[in-house]
Amino acid sequence: MKKNLLLTALFSSIALISCKKKEVEQAKPIGNYKVVQLSETNSTLTAEYPTVLEGIVDVEIRAKVDGYIEKILVDEGQEVKKGQVLFKLETQTATQDAAAAKARVDAALVEVNRLKPLVDRNIISPVQLETAKANLANARSTYQSIIARINYATIKSPVNGIIGSIPHRIGSYVSSQTAEPLTRVSDISTMYAYFSINEKEQLNLLEQAEGTSFQSKIAKLPAVNLILSNGETFETKGKIETFSGQANTQTGSFNVRASFKNTNKILRSGNTGKVQIPTQVSHVIIIPQKATLELQDKRLALVVGPNNKVKMVPIKVREVPGGQFFVVDEGLTIKDKLIIEGVGILTEDTEIKPVIVDYNEILNPKQ
Repeated sequence: MKKNLLLTALFSSIALISCKKKEVEQAKPIGNYKVVQLSETNSTLTAEYPTVLEGIVDVEIRAKVDGYIEKILVDEGQEVKKGQVLFKLETQTATQDAAAAKARVDAALVEVNRLKPLVDRNIISPVQLETAKANLANARSTYQSIIARINYATIKSPVNGIIGSIPHRIGSYVSSQTAEPLTRVSDISTMYAYFSINEKEQLNLLEQAEGTSFQSKIAKLPAVNLILSNGETFETKGKIETFSGQANTQTGSFNVRASFKNTNKILRSGNTGKVQIPTQVSHVIIIPQKATLELQDKRLALVVGPNNKVKMVPIKVREVPGGQFFVVDEGLTIKDKLIIEGVGILTEDTEIKPVIVDYNEILNPKQ
């Protein structure tokens, strides 16, 4: 009898708990989640890539001979012309050596001139004259070497450009082996912007370009923008010129070079920024990447199903360069309402309260 009473009480407790649980579940509020009504669109999507700028020519200026810096004839940031003197090294010792070498040349020449008539009259052997001529050639070679050393002590700019930093000062001893160059001269009339894109982005970019060959496709790639470090857009658009010959085996990325005309010399070597590449798409459904899930090698999107319940849909997409959007090839239509909020926490058949968001605002978010 007691046993039956205990079982009755236990079942009553379980039933009561189940009822309470159902009441709690029924009382749980339905969450508000943002959704968009999908539609086809024509759009220009922009991908951004960090970049470092370099002048079209960026030359290290180094001493070709050993010596102390006697004069610095330019300043950092100064614009210089090709052939302009930048530095002068001390040449006093070399000048003295040159004078002595010139004297030896003169003496050797006198000796040759003295021996010539004697050989002509068969007074001495021609071997003596040839020896004298060899001595003259050697003396001239030594003299020319010293003169070249003196000339190298006057260091000139090999290109038009802008002077970089000058780490050495007057009195510093420098040579061709000195670790730091005397300075750098950068031709910044055109700037190169170097950046990297991954293999998928490279293929998508080239597939969308017109042309039948690799080079013809590069030639027809759209113009690109340069966003400066202060957030401003550079006044002149640039052009993608080259891709590296092969992908980096460690990162799987390609190095890309774009060029920008720098007419006003605003840009300098070492500046940083972002290169923006526009991607034109027509009559396609575009969705944010963050509105999708990847599960067991499948890409899923969450849409609003019957009775406002979550429905997971497998989709096939193409990545738009920049990592923000997908172009949908299969799985979604313009009839679908895509859930763009709570994607990581919502589960199949969860009832939600859809909050419609403008589709264009998703594609073109305000900065």
